[in-house]
Amino acid sequence: MLMRGRARTILLIVVLMGCVLYMLISASALFSAFSVVRYNVVILPGQRMGNLSKYSPLIFIETRVIPRILGLRTQWKKSQKEWNRLKEAGVTDEVINDAISSFILQVIAGHGEPAERLCNKDPFTMKSAEYLAHLFPNSKFLLMIRDGRATVHSIISRQVTITGFDLSDPRQCLDKWNHAIKTMYEQCKTVGQKRCLTVYYEQLVLHPEQQLRHVLNFLNIPWSDLVLHHDKLIGKDISLSKVERSTDQVIKPVNLDALTKWVGTFSEDIVQEMASIAPMLAQLGYDPNANPPKYGEPDPIVLKNTDELHMNFGEWERRAKEIVDPAAAAAPRSPFAR
Repeated sequence: MLMRGRARTILLIVVLMGCVLYMLISASALFSAFSVVRYNVVILPGQRMGNLSKYSPLIFIETRVIPRILGLRTQWKKSQKEWNRLKEAGVTDEVINDAISSFILQVIAGHGEPAERLCNKDPFTMKSAEYLAHLFPNSKFLLMIRDGRATVHSIISRQVTITGFDLSDPRQCLDKWNHAIKTMYEQCKTVGQKRCLTVYYEQLVLHPEQQLRHVLNFLNIPWSDLVLHHDKLIGKDISLSKVERSTDQVIKPVNLDALTKWVGTFSEDIVQEMASIAPMLAQLGYDPNANPPKYGEPDPIVLKNTDELHMNFGEWERRAKEIVDPAAAAAPRSPFAR
């Protein structure tokens, strides 16, 4: 529920994962959201959401739009000539900041149902964490860190299109990952530990309750056992995108399968040069020469989940198809199919 008046905490969660959902809004909607006093009356088709400010109790949702807007500002800032032209035209820092924050708030309000806390999954938003921390002074950030070899393997195998990444060149993708995570990691450190928390994907998989308690405590959110059983809420309180590349994984309980799928997929020359190709691996605590690395021992519940998934592989495949392609899943099976 959106609230007026008193300042409330905005929580901004950012994780390093693929995202494919776009949100488009018209110029008129953007202008209706803009206000020089930095309070925005957000108007969506057929409804009035009410006052929404940078202090409203929201977390950003996955969009792919927000990083692009932030990227435009970054390009302007890199060109002193362009930045001077904007200022001469009266488009000052304050004007741009108000416009960007208004745009972001409009996208948040129009992207999903109103809620006190909504989650964002735009990976490259974290490259602008310091700027967002300035725009939204009560925001908090989560930086999800994952073994870059697993990240690149996932991007390539799932054909997740990312600007600048050549999916036919694993070495180039590893180099791009290295530069991206370096920027994000430095941004997180600049924002500071009180507002930016690093979470290691592998530790979240191995020890979900321990890690999630740490995350919720950081966000000042009361603990709920429901966060350990997200798979039971899919189709009820949780809806998934049919075009998200990782939907077939998200429907499953936390398991070990994704941790080491990358092992054996890189050419020998890349394996031998991994430390120099992606030096951020070592800086983040990963062993670039270990194949597979030792991430740690999993909790018993994670082992149990993994065993059950393997025992009921066909059933989980059917559930994945029901989410991604309901029509195909409901079609009668041919008696000649194997």
